[in-house]
Amino acid sequence: MSRFSFSINEAIEQLSKENNQPFTLMMQHGSMSVEYYAPAKIHTQTPHLQDEIYVITSGHSTFFRDGETVECQAGDVLFVPAGMEHRFINFTNDFATWVIFYGPQGGEKSSQ
Repeated sequence: MSRFSFSINEAIEQLSKENNQPFTLMMQHGSMSVEYYAPAKIHTQTPHLQDEIYVITSGHSTFFRDGETVECQAGDVLFVPAGMEHRFINFTNDFATWVIFYGPQGGEKSSQ
């Protein structure tokens, strides 16, 4: 049986043991995956094939998404559709976030 829960402390510990990437995979089920992401100095992500949700766990940052910016901090939630340019800029040393990827490649179709 795969795990259905984990703590932020478990994610921090797992990431500290991996050392080669600023993220670690914590959970996967079907098309959904949950990663813990804690970039150091620069955010190097590129657009992803799936839709994604960020839940900021600590620190604060400016978030760039498709030409717009917004300030974000612990507790905030951000959405990025598949394929859209995005990145965190000017983030604090303690910045970290959950990243939830889900749905088909190319993203879900909006009903709007």
